[in-house]
Amino acid sequence: MELRRFTMSNPTASFSIIAHEAWGHRLSVVDNDEDTNFEDGHNKTQRLRSRLKRDFNSLPEKVLLSIFSYLPHLELLRCARVCRLWRGLSQNSKLWKQVFLRPEHHGLHVKNLDQFVPLIGHRFALSLQFIELPMELITSDVLHELANKCPNLKYLTLDFSTAMQLHDFNDLNVFPCNLKTLCICLSEVIFLEGFMRRIYTYLSSLEILQIIGTIEKSTEAEEEVYETINISKIKVQTPNLRVINLYGIFFIDDNHIETIASGCIHLECFALNFCTRVKGASFKNLLQRCGKLQCLLLQNTAIEDKYMLAADWATSSVTELDISSTDLSEQCLLDVFARMPKLTYLAVPNCDGFTDQVLDLLIDQGKLSHIRAIDLSDTVNLNFEVVATFIKRHGRQLRGISYHGNPKVGEQFWTNAIRNMKNIKIVVIGTPFGWFKKISTRIHIDQILEACAQECQNLERLELQWDQETLRWNENSSKFIDHIRIRCVKLNSLVLSDGEYYELVRSNFERADRQRVVRTTTSDQTSIVSLLKYYNELRFN
Repeated sequence: MELRRFTMSNPTASFSIIAHEAWGHRLSVVDNDEDTNFEDGHNKTQRLRSRLKRDFNSLPEKVLLSIFSYLPHLELLRCARVCRLWRGLSQNSKLWKQVFLRPEHHGLHVKNLDQFVPLIGHRFALSLQFIELPMELITSDVLHELANKCPNLKYLTLDFSTAMQLHDFNDLNVFPCNLKTLCICLSEVIFLEGFMRRIYTYLSSLEILQIIGTIEKSTEAEEEVYETINISKIKVQTPNLRVINLYGIFFIDDNHIETIASGCIHLECFALNFCTRVKGASFKNLLQRCGKLQCLLLQNTAIEDKYMLAADWATSSVTELDISSTDLSEQCLLDVFARMPKLTYLAVPNCDGFTDQVLDLLIDQGKLSHIRAIDLSDTVNLNFEVVATFIKRHGRQLRGISYHGNPKVGEQFWTNAIRNMKNIKIVVIGTPFGWFKKISTRIHIDQILEACAQECQNLERLELQWDQETLRWNENSSKFIDHIRIRCVKLNSLVLSDGEYYELVRSNFERADRQRVVRTTTSDQTSIVSLLKYYNELRFN
């Protein structure tokens, strides 16, 4: 039987399809053997339905568990109401290796805490490896059960972001001690030191630490910033950290980075995105002490030229760098990139200091000879001619490129460039708000789709940001849509601006039973961050 990953908008229909495929040959034999001359149509249908249900349930348990493993947990709970067999299958601990319990992030909603605690040992037990806990479930009883009944738990998320008051943790005397990853979502108003003091001694096995701030919930930085978690004490108890992600934390500054650098000699990836108080004064010591550091993400930080210039980039191991939306100057970037090792990932969108001279230097000195992914979006001082030279020289090794926001780049540029990107997986191009940027020419979208269909067989994600008014297409465009749909079989996301052309493309893919491929820029956004070496370790929410 061919197993397939199906959507769960109609789980009953999906089960019927699988059962029919698996046991259809048996039904055909039964149909031939039974004398149906004495049965009316209604009785025959009833018998077939009964036989179909019975045959599906008679599949080996291993096969049934494999089928059930494709279901999200919400659907498993619904299936548990069908019959005793399905209830037993739905409660099998092998199907509960990863448990998401945050409703705001598409997880299950636990209404009764007293009933949930016994389920940890009964349903999750030895199989549980990953669990997310919202504020309501972060209690001493739940943590005790996880520590005592789930020894294989490796990934734990504690979400305090909605907390107004903590539970009482005075009786918390045990905590999961084999964790590899711990993610803590901070609250704006709750200090966590009382809770953290209880668990510090259990964190020595951690390799990945994620602390998520409150920047997404705040309209602007608070005048008075509170340090709601003690970074220095965590560092003392976690000597084996390889990946640290401090995202959107207002109180993080260079003093905290100095503290981390002094004790995390195994650090390989350090993400400081949206930590707006980081200026870079600690980078010199960070690069000296953390010799294994390969990935440094500094999006929307306040890094300054003098600190970047003072760091010893020549002896560093940094090959993945994100300086999006920073204010570094052209001279600073020329000096830093001249000393850096060869890059495999580079993101510089909204970086005014990234100019033609900087990209020329990177090309001429061979710094991009190993590049796999690059983001050059909204670089106002970078001309498309230099980008064309880069793609011509290094396009074949690229797996992802994002270059949008330049109103001078049209279909001619991309049809030529795509010929040199035969191994590309992710492409983000176009210019939104064309009316604002005064785009005078219309973009012939058919040529771009045809180039992708002909040259990019490995394409997985494509985003075209041009507005509906900027695109040019006609009644023959369906032919080119067919080409990219048929030839780019790995394409799982095609993002377009909302409008008539989007509706045409969506209907084309839906007729081919690919309902979830075509999306709009109003609800979806494509990025190349999935090509980071440590992307899976950095994911949260």
